Amino acid sequence: MPTLLRYLFFQIPGWAIGAVIAVGLAHWAIIPSWVALLGFVGLVLKDLAFYPLLRSAYERPVKFGSEALVGKKGVAQGDLAPEGYIRINLELWRAAADSNGEVIVSGTEVEIVRAEGMKLVVRAVGRGSTL
Repeated sequence: MPTLLRYLFFQIPGWAIGAVIAVGLAHWAIIPSWVALLGFVGLVLKDLAFYPLLRSAYERPVKFGSEALVGKKGVAQGDLAPEGYIRINLELWRAAADSNGEVIVSGTEVEIVRAEGMKLVVRAVGRGSTL
């Protein structure tokens, strides 16, 4: 979905509430109808004027699951020869070394290079990796 449409869909509830308030105030003669209409148009124009400033918040693709871990660091729990497990915070994840034939020794700090389903592909950051 284009970013502008996503932004506009998020504005619709606010516009609906603003319209109900404006109609109510005009109906009970608290404010003149033209003031209610001017206020509603001002609300819509304000949201459209802020779009360029807020666009980047609506553009970012959200990563879920293992994709969200790419770029983070963990620690090898046992040797990765070439597969094993790594610990990221308090979670254990299945992982494989990025290079074929590389052995990452237990306790080595690793960085997640990419995710392949529920398996992470990692490379050693510090010492402890051998070929």
